[in-house]
Amino acid sequence: MATKKVTVTIPEDLLDEIRAEAAERGISAYVAEALRFKRDRDRLRELSDWLQEEYGPLTEEERTAAFEELEDLDSEHERRRAAGKHDAGEAA
Repeated sequence: MATKKVTVTIPEDLLDEIRAEAAERGISAYVAEALRFKRDRDRLRELSDWLQEEYGPLTEEERTAAFEELEDLDSEHERRRAAGKHDAGEAA
C-alpha cells in the first residue's frame, strides 16, 4: 500500500498517551487506524442520516437494538484483537 508522509500537530499530552498506547505498532499505524475508524464512523453517520430522511426516525426499540449490536461488534473486535496480540506473542 502506498503511503505519504504528512505533518500534523497534536497536543503534547495526547501524543504521550498515543506513544504509550501505540508501542510496537508505531505512531503512524496507530494514527492510520484511528483515521480509518473516524472515516468509517462518518460514513455510517451519513448513511444513518440518509436512512432517517428516507424512512423516518428510529424508534427507541430500534435504537436500543442497534446500540446492543454495536456493543457486540465492539466486544468481538476487542476479543479478536487481544487474541491476535496473544498469538503474535507466542510466535516470537
